[in-house]
Amino acid sequence: MVSEEVQLRSTVAGFTASGKLHTLSVWFILALRLMIGLAFFQSGFDKVLAGNFDAAGYLTGAVPNTGSPATDLFVAMGNTPWFVDFVNVAVPWGELLIGLGLIFGAFTRLAAFFGAFMMLMFYFGNWDVAHGYINGDFAYMLVFLSVAAFGAGRILGLDAYLERYEFDGRPLVERYPWARYLLG
Repeated sequence: MVSEEVQLRSTVAGFTASGKLHTLSVWFILALRLMIGLAFFQSGFDKVLAGNFDAAGYLTGAVPNTGSPATDLFVAMGNTPWFVDFVNVAVPWGELLIGLGLIFGAFTRLAAFFGAFMMLMFYFGNWDVAHGYINGDFAYMLVFLSVAAFGAGRILGLDAYLERYEFDGRPLVERYPWARYLLG
């Protein structure tokens, strides 16, 4: 089997980075997608099954004890009843649906975006910089962003089929280019 060398190249703010992917990279990208998907699915499933998730105490009590620079925001969220009601549904079901999306590789970029957003909120909520600014929440956020950037849903995932699904004889992402931001 002849393997093709895949070159990566990106320029941001005038700086260019480039590199080559190893032939095993596809398996590690898939492993990242499945690992973070399973972790989020399990966390969400446990919360949904228990049926008693309540974020109010965390938002108003736990976060202020961390010294987070976003403490005032979290306390304001925790003191807003409609927002707490929203979070009490969004966190368990969000984790469950993000997990399923990643496990099956469906709407992967959309799932990864919301997963990264949740991890950013957890990063500021669970603020702990005793050992530096990089912790597990920050690392998980980067895993979600990597999954999105690599289009991990195309690797043994449903996104590969969804992108090719035809509308009026044209593939979905050709007919609706914005769909590339949700799939992949």
